[in-house]
Amino acid sequence: MRYYIIICFFCCASLIHGQDAADKDGAARMSLSIWIPDNIEGLTPSAAQNLYNKLSQIITSNGISANPEQSRFVVTANVIMLDKYIVAGQPAKHLYKLDVTLYIGDGYEGKSFSNYNTTVTGIGENPTKAFNNAIRNIHTNSSEYQSFITQGKARIIDYFNRQCEFIIKGAITKANIQNYDGALTDLLSIPDVSSECWYQAMNEAIPIFQQKIDLDCKSLLMKATAVWNAGQDYRAAENAGIILSMINPHAACFDEAILLADKISKRVLEVDKREWQYHYDKGITLQESMIKAYRDVGVAYGTNQPAQHIQYKSLW
Repeated sequence: MRYYIIICFFCCASLIHGQDAADKDGAARMSLSIWIPDNIEGLTPSAAQNLYNKLSQIITSNGISANPEQSRFVVTANVIMLDKYIVAGQPAKHLYKLDVTLYIGDGYEGKSFSNYNTTVTGIGENPTKAFNNAIRNIHTNSSEYQSFITQGKARIIDYFNRQCEFIIKGAITKANIQNYDGALTDLLSIPDVSSECWYQAMNEAIPIFQQKIDLDCKSLLMKATAVWNAGQDYRAAENAGIILSMINPHAACFDEAILLADKISKRVLEVDKREWQYHYDKGITLQESMIKAYRDVGVAYGTNQPAQHIQYKSLW
Protein backbone atom coordinates (compact mmCIF):
# COMPACT_ATOMS: atom_id res chain seq x y z
CA MET A 1 0.00 0.00 0.00
CA ARG A 2 2.80 2.39 0.87
CA TYR A 3 4.45 1.91 -2.53
CA TYR A 4 1.13 2.54 -4.24
CA ILE A 5 0.80 5.87 -2.44
CA ILE A 6 4.29 6.95 -3.46
CA ILE A 7 3.61 6.04 -7.09
CA CYS A 8 0.35 7.99 -6.99
CA PHE A 9 2.17 10.98 -5.58
CA PHE A 10 4.62 11.13 -8.45
CA CYS A 11 1.92 10.43 -11.01
CA CYS A 12 -0.06 13.38 -9.63
CA ALA A 13 3.06 15.50 -9.73
CA SER A 14 3.57 14.58 -13.37
CA LEU A 15 0.01 15.53 -14.18
CA ILE A 16 0.42 18.84 -12.43
CA HIS A 17 3.55 19.61 -14.42
CA GLY A 18 1.85 18.53 -17.62
CA GLN A 19 -0.99 20.94 -16.95
CA ASP A 20 1.49 23.66 -16.10
CA ALA A 21 3.25 23.31 -19.43
CA ALA A 22 0.90 25.95 -20.77
CA ASP A 23 2.03 28.26 -17.98
CA LYS A 24 5.23 29.34 -19.68
CA ASP A 25 6.61 31.51 -16.94
CA GLY A 26 5.37 29.39 -14.04
CA ALA A 27 4.42 32.41 -11.96
CA ALA A 28 1.20 30.83 -10.74
CA ARG A 29 3.24 28.16 -8.99
CA MET A 30 5.35 30.52 -6.92
CA SER A 31 4.56 32.42 -3.76
CA LEU A 32 6.19 35.27 -1.86
CA SER A 33 5.86 36.37 1.72
CA ILE A 34 4.88 39.99 2.22
CA TRP A 35 7.16 41.79 4.65
CA ILE A 36 6.41 45.24 6.02
CA PRO A 37 9.44 46.57 7.95
CA ASP A 38 8.65 48.19 11.27
CA ASN A 39 11.26 50.95 10.93
CA ILE A 40 9.65 53.00 8.17
CA GLU A 41 9.28 56.57 9.41
CA GLY A 42 5.67 57.66 9.76
CA LEU A 43 4.21 54.23 9.00
CA THR A 44 1.23 53.78 11.32
CA PRO A 45 -0.49 50.38 11.78
CA SER A 46 -3.27 51.41 9.40
CA ALA A 47 -0.77 52.62 6.79
CA ALA A 48 1.19 49.38 7.19
CA GLN A 49 -1.97 47.40 6.50
CA ASN A 50 -2.68 49.52 3.44
CA LEU A 51 0.86 48.91 2.20
CA TYR A 52 0.48 45.18 2.82
CA ASN A 53 -2.73 45.13 0.80
CA LYS A 54 -1.08 47.04 -2.04
CA LEU A 55 1.83 44.58 -2.23
CA SER A 56 -0.59 41.65 -2.14
CA GLN A 57 -2.62 43.10 -5.00
CA ILE A 58 0.49 43.77 -7.07
CA ILE A 59 1.91 40.26 -6.89
CA THR A 60 -1.41 38.40 -7.15
CA SER A 61 -2.45 40.44 -10.18
CA ASN A 62 0.82 39.32 -11.76
CA GLY A 63 0.26 35.62 -11.07
CA ILE A 64 2.17 35.14 -7.80
CA SER A 65 0.38 34.13 -4.62
CA ALA A 66 0.95 35.73 -1.23
CA ASN A 67 2.39 33.22 1.21
CA PRO A 68 0.78 33.65 4.66
CA GLU A 69 3.86 32.09 6.27
CA GLN A 70 7.22 33.81 6.55
CA SER A 71 9.32 32.25 3.81
CA ARG A 72 12.81 32.98 2.58
CA PHE A 73 11.76 35.06 -0.41
CA VAL A 74 9.79 38.24 0.13
CA VAL A 75 8.20 41.21 -1.52
CA THR A 76 8.61 44.34 0.54
CA ALA A 77 8.78 48.12 0.25
CA ASN A 78 10.78 51.04 1.56
CA VAL A 79 9.02 54.36 1.98
CA ILE A 80 10.97 57.63 2.19
CA MET A 81 9.51 61.07 2.84
CA LEU A 82 10.44 63.36 -0.05
CA ASP A 83 8.45 66.42 0.91
CA LYS A 84 5.67 67.59 3.17
CA TYR A 85 3.96 70.92 3.55
CA ILE A 86 0.77 72.63 4.58
CA VAL A 87 -1.83 73.46 1.96
CA ALA A 88 -3.55 76.72 2.78
CA GLY A 89 -7.30 76.60 3.20
CA GLN A 90 -10.12 76.25 5.68
CA PRO A 91 -9.13 74.01 7.23
CA ALA A 92 -5.48 73.79 6.25
CA LYS A 93 -4.39 70.37 5.03
CA HIS A 94 -1.21 68.37 5.03
CA LEU A 95 0.34 67.13 1.78
CA TYR A 96 2.91 64.33 1.78
CA LYS A 97 5.09 63.27 -1.12
CA LEU A 98 6.57 59.79 -0.69
CA ASP A 99 9.22 57.83 -2.55
CA VAL A 100 8.17 54.14 -2.58
CA THR A 101 10.53 51.41 -3.75
CA LEU A 102 9.29 47.84 -4.02
CA TYR A 103 11.71 44.94 -3.68
CA ILE A 104 11.72 41.20 -4.29
CA GLY A 105 14.57 39.35 -2.68
CA ASP A 106 16.07 36.92 -0.21
CA GLY A 107 14.96 38.05 3.23
CA TYR A 108 17.36 35.73 5.03
CA GLU A 109 20.45 37.02 3.24
CA GLY A 110 19.24 40.57 2.61
CA LYS A 111 19.76 40.31 -1.16
CA SER A 112 17.57 42.26 -3.57
CA PHE A 113 16.65 40.50 -6.81
CA SER A 114 14.54 43.23 -8.41
CA ASN A 115 13.05 46.59 -7.53
CA TYR A 116 10.49 49.09 -8.76
CA ASN A 117 10.28 52.75 -7.80
CA THR A 118 7.34 55.11 -7.81
CA THR A 119 6.37 58.46 -6.27
CA VAL A 120 3.00 59.06 -4.64
CA THR A 121 1.31 61.98 -2.91
CA GLY A 122 -1.46 62.17 -0.38
CA ILE A 123 -3.40 64.94 1.27
CA GLY A 124 -5.27 64.88 4.56
CA GLU A 125 -6.50 66.85 7.52
CA ASN A 126 -3.56 65.63 9.61
CA PRO A 127 -0.16 63.97 8.97
CA THR A 128 -1.51 60.47 9.58
CA LYS A 129 -4.28 60.84 7.01
CA ALA A 130 -1.91 62.43 4.52
CA PHE A 131 0.52 59.52 4.85
CA ASN A 132 -2.25 56.91 4.59
CA ASN A 133 -3.76 58.57 1.55
CA ALA A 134 -0.37 58.63 -0.15
CA ILE A 135 -0.02 54.88 0.41
CA ARG A 136 -3.53 54.36 -0.97
CA ASN A 137 -2.45 56.16 -4.14
CA ILE A 138 0.06 53.44 -5.03
CA HIS A 139 -1.24 52.05 -8.31
CA THR A 140 -1.47 48.26 -8.44
CA ASN A 141 -2.32 47.73 -12.10
CA SER A 142 0.69 49.28 -13.82
CA SER A 143 2.17 47.22 -16.66
CA GLU A 144 5.64 48.11 -15.36
CA TYR A 145 5.17 45.66 -12.49
CA GLN A 146 5.45 42.78 -14.93
CA SER A 147 9.20 43.18 -15.49
CA PHE A 148 9.68 43.74 -11.74
CA ILE A 149 7.93 40.43 -10.97
CA THR A 150 9.53 38.53 -13.86
CA GLN A 151 13.06 39.51 -12.86
CA GLY A 152 12.48 38.68 -9.20
CA LYS A 153 10.97 35.31 -10.04
CA ALA A 154 13.81 34.44 -12.41
CA ARG A 155 16.37 35.20 -9.70
CA ILE A 156 14.53 32.98 -7.21
CA ILE A 157 14.44 30.09 -9.67
CA ASP A 158 18.12 30.64 -10.41
CA TYR A 159 18.87 30.48 -6.68
CA PHE A 160 17.28 27.05 -6.35
CA ASN A 161 18.89 25.78 -9.54
CA ARG A 162 22.33 26.81 -8.32
CA GLN A 163 21.85 25.78 -4.69
CA CYS A 164 19.85 22.61 -5.30
CA GLU A 165 22.57 20.09 -4.50
CA PHE A 166 23.59 22.02 -1.41
CA ILE A 167 19.99 22.28 -0.13
CA ILE A 168 19.29 18.59 -0.64
CA LYS A 169 22.57 17.46 0.95
CA GLY A 170 21.88 19.74 3.90
CA ALA A 171 18.40 18.27 4.31
CA ILE A 172 19.75 14.72 4.21
CA THR A 173 22.31 15.65 6.86
CA LYS A 174 19.52 16.96 9.09
CA ALA A 175 17.48 13.81 8.53
CA ASN A 176 20.46 11.65 9.48
CA ILE A 177 20.43 13.22 12.96
CA GLN A 178 16.63 12.85 13.13
CA ASN A 179 16.00 16.54 12.47
CA TYR A 180 13.18 15.52 10.16
CA ASP A 181 11.19 18.73 10.48
CA GLY A 182 14.18 20.82 9.50
CA ALA A 183 14.94 18.54 6.56
CA LEU A 184 11.37 18.63 5.27
CA THR A 185 11.19 22.39 5.66
CA ASP A 186 14.27 22.76 3.46
CA LEU A 187 13.09 20.30 0.82
CA LEU A 188 9.51 21.54 0.59
CA SER A 189 10.60 25.15 0.29
CA ILE A 190 11.81 24.41 -3.25
CA PRO A 191 9.18 25.66 -5.74
CA ASP A 192 8.13 23.35 -8.54
CA VAL A 193 9.01 26.00 -11.11
CA SER A 194 12.55 24.79 -10.51
CA SER A 195 11.36 21.45 -11.86
CA GLU A 196 14.55 19.39 -11.85
CA CYS A 197 15.45 20.42 -8.32
CA TRP A 198 11.84 19.99 -7.19
CA TYR A 199 11.75 16.37 -8.39
CA GLN A 200 15.02 15.63 -6.63
CA ALA A 201 13.70 17.19 -3.44
CA MET A 202 10.45 15.22 -3.54
CA ASN A 203 12.40 12.02 -4.15
CA GLU A 204 14.24 12.65 -0.87
CA ALA A 205 11.28 14.08 1.04
CA ILE A 206 9.05 10.97 0.84
CA PRO A 207 11.38 8.57 2.71
CA ILE A 208 12.39 11.28 5.19
CA PHE A 209 8.75 11.96 5.98
CA GLN A 210 8.20 8.22 6.40
CA GLN A 211 11.04 8.12 8.93
CA LYS A 212 9.52 11.08 10.75
CA ILE A 213 6.06 9.58 11.13
CA ASP A 214 7.50 6.18 12.08
CA LEU A 215 9.51 7.76 14.89
CA ASP A 216 6.58 9.89 16.01
CA CYS A 217 4.32 6.84 15.99
CA LYS A 218 6.47 4.94 18.49
CA SER A 219 6.53 7.88 20.87
CA LEU A 220 2.81 8.60 20.62
CA LEU A 221 1.90 4.94 21.01
CA MET A 222 3.91 4.74 24.23
CA LYS A 223 2.21 7.87 25.58
CA ALA A 224 -1.27 6.65 24.66
CA THR A 225 -0.59 3.27 26.28
CA ALA A 226 0.64 4.92 29.48
CA VAL A 227 -2.39 7.23 29.65
CA TRP A 228 -4.78 4.35 29.15
CA ASN A 229 -3.06 2.04 31.66
CA ALA A 230 -3.16 4.77 34.30
CA GLY A 231 -6.94 5.15 34.20
CA GLN A 232 -8.63 2.43 32.16
CA ASP A 233 -11.94 4.27 32.15
CA TYR A 234 -13.86 6.40 29.66
CA ARG A 235 -11.92 9.56 30.51
CA ALA A 236 -8.62 7.74 30.05
CA ALA A 237 -9.92 6.39 26.75
CA GLU A 238 -10.74 9.89 25.55
CA ASN A 239 -7.30 11.20 26.51
CA ALA A 240 -5.56 8.22 24.92
CA GLY A 241 -7.67 8.71 21.81
CA ILE A 242 -6.47 12.30 21.45
CA ILE A 243 -2.89 11.04 21.41
CA LEU A 244 -3.66 8.19 19.03
CA SER A 245 -5.34 10.59 16.63
CA MET A 246 -1.95 12.27 16.10
CA ILE A 247 -0.49 9.06 14.66
CA ASN A 248 -0.24 9.14 10.89
CA PRO A 249 -2.19 6.27 9.28
CA HIS A 250 0.83 5.54 7.07
CA ALA A 251 3.21 5.09 10.00
CA ALA A 252 4.82 1.68 10.48
CA CYS A 253 3.27 1.11 13.91
CA PHE A 254 -0.24 2.21 12.94
CA ASP A 255 -1.53 -1.37 13.16
CA GLU A 256 -0.37 -1.42 16.79
CA ALA A 257 -2.35 1.76 17.39
CA ILE A 258 -5.43 0.05 15.97
CA LEU A 259 -4.90 -2.92 18.31
CA LEU A 260 -4.61 -0.61 21.32
CA ALA A 261 -7.75 1.25 20.25
CA ASP A 262 -9.65 -2.05 19.94
CA LYS A 263 -8.46 -3.04 23.40
CA ILE A 264 -9.57 0.29 24.85
CA SER A 265 -12.94 0.09 23.13
CA LYS A 266 -13.72 -3.38 24.49
CA ARG A 267 -12.65 -2.47 28.02
CA VAL A 268 -14.70 0.76 28.09
CA LEU A 269 -17.77 -1.15 26.96
CA GLU A 270 -17.22 -3.74 29.71
CA VAL A 271 -16.56 -1.28 32.52
CA ASP A 272 -18.58 1.83 31.65
CA LYS A 273 -21.19 0.26 29.38
CA ARG A 274 -20.38 2.96 26.84
CA GLU A 275 -19.13 2.84 23.31
CA TRP A 276 -15.81 4.44 22.46
CA GLN A 277 -14.31 4.76 19.00
CA TYR A 278 -10.87 5.65 17.71
CA HIS A 279 -11.17 8.46 15.17
CA TYR A 280 -8.54 8.99 12.49
CA ASP A 281 -8.43 10.32 8.96
CA LYS A 282 -8.57 7.24 6.75
CA GLY A 283 -8.46 9.15 3.48
CA ILE A 284 -5.39 11.32 3.95
CA THR A 285 -2.54 10.41 1.62
CA LEU A 286 1.15 10.41 2.38
CA GLN A 287 1.55 13.46 0.15
CA GLU A 288 -1.20 15.38 1.98
CA SER A 289 0.28 14.40 5.32
CA MET A 290 3.68 15.67 4.29
CA ILE A 291 2.34 18.99 3.03
CA LYS A 292 0.34 19.48 6.23
CA ALA A 293 3.42 18.73 8.32
CA TYR A 294 5.39 21.33 6.38
CA ARG A 295 2.70 23.96 6.88
CA ASP A 296 2.51 23.16 10.58
CA VAL A 297 6.27 23.36 11.03
CA GLY A 298 6.77 26.42 8.82
CA VAL A 299 10.06 28.08 8.05
CA ALA A 300 10.41 29.15 11.67
CA TYR A 301 11.76 25.71 12.52
CA GLY A 302 15.10 26.44 10.94
CA THR A 303 15.67 29.38 13.24
CA ASN A 304 14.19 27.82 16.38
CA GLN A 305 11.80 30.70 16.90
CA PRO A 306 8.16 31.49 16.18
CA ALA A 307 7.49 32.75 12.66
CA GLN A 308 6.30 36.13 13.86
CA HIS A 309 9.70 36.72 15.49
CA ILE A 310 11.81 36.01 12.42
CA GLN A 311 13.88 39.07 11.56
CA TYR A 312 14.46 39.60 7.87
CA LYS A 313 17.52 41.47 6.67
CA SER A 314 16.94 44.73 4.83
CA LEU A 315 16.92 44.58 1.03
CA TRP A 316 18.08 48.18 0.70
